[in-house]
Amino acid sequence: MAVGVADGSGRLLAAERIATQADRGARQALDRALDLAGKLLGRTGGRLAAAGIASPGVIRPDGIDLAPNVPGWERLRLADAVRDRFGVAEVAVANDLNAAALAELRLGLLQDVDPGLVVGLGTGVAAAVTTRGTVLSGQGGAAGEIGYAVTGAGWSGPESMLERVFSGGALDRLAATFGLTGGAAALCAEAATPGPAREALCDRLDELARHLVTCCLLIDPRRVVLVGGVAGSPLVRELLAERLAEVLPYRPEIVLSGFPDDAALLGAVTMAGELASAPEQV
Repeated sequence: MAVGVADGSGRLLAAERIATQADRGARQALDRALDLAGKLLGRTGGRLAAAGIASPGVIRPDGIDLAPNVPGWERLRLADAVRDRFGVAEVAVANDLNAAALAELRLGLLQDVDPGLVVGLGTGVAAAVTTRGTVLSGQGGAAGEIGYAVTGAGWSGPESMLERVFSGGALDRLAATFGLTGGAAALCAEAATPGPAREALCDRLDELARHLVTCCLLIDPRRVVLVGGVAGSPLVRELLAERLAEVLPYRPEIVLSGFPDDAALLGAVTMAGELASAPEQV
C-alpha cells in the first residue's frame, strides 16, 4: 500500500509504502494505512483539503466488489473511514487501475492521446480505457476487469480466470514450480534464456496477449501503457509487443509508464486535487 501527501499543485511532499499483510485481513491493513497517513500529515503540516483513494475492485458506497485478494476488503467503507479519521468532507474513491489511468491522462503518457488503454500487470491483471479525457467506468464500474476473462477449455470457476493464468500472483506460483524463490521477477529473469521457464512464461503470456488483442480490436487505441511490477520486465514487454504486432491490423504503441509503480498513488493524488480545486456548489 502506498500513502502520500501532496500540495495543491499535486506535488508529492511525502510518500511511503507498507506491506498489505493480506493474510491478516482487511481491517488491519486499512488501519495501518490510516495511521501512516496521519504520520505523513503530521510531518508535512497544513490543512487536509481533500483525499483520494485507489482500491482494487468495484467501489460502492456500502462496500467493494471484485476484490478477493484481501479477506474482508469487500466490507470496507473506505471514504467513510477516511472522513471519520481525518474530518475531511471531500473524499474520492476509485478502482486502482482507473486511478492509474487518470494519472496517465493528466500527468503521463496518455496526455493528448485518444483513445488509450492502460494495462495493469501487478498482483492481478486489469485494463482501463481512456477516451475524451476521461476513464471509462462502465454501467456498474467494472469496465476493464479482464482478470475475469475466461481462459482455457473451462467456462466457470476461479481456475478459468485470466488472473489465475497471468498476473503477479500467478507468476509467483509458477516460479515456485521451478524452485525459484524470487517470484515473478525471478521467473522473468530465468526466462531470459531458452528453457522450460521461458516456455512456461510464453504459454501464459500468449493467453494474456489473446485478450489484449481483443481489447485493441474493440477500441483501436493509439497507445497502450503498461503499469505494475510485472510490466517492469523488459522480456514481458518485448514478448507482448511482438504478439500484438503480429496480428493487429493497426498497431498501437506499447510503452511502459513513466511511473509504473506509482500510477495508482498519483491517480489518487490527482482525484484529491481535482476535488479540492472544484468550485463550490451553491
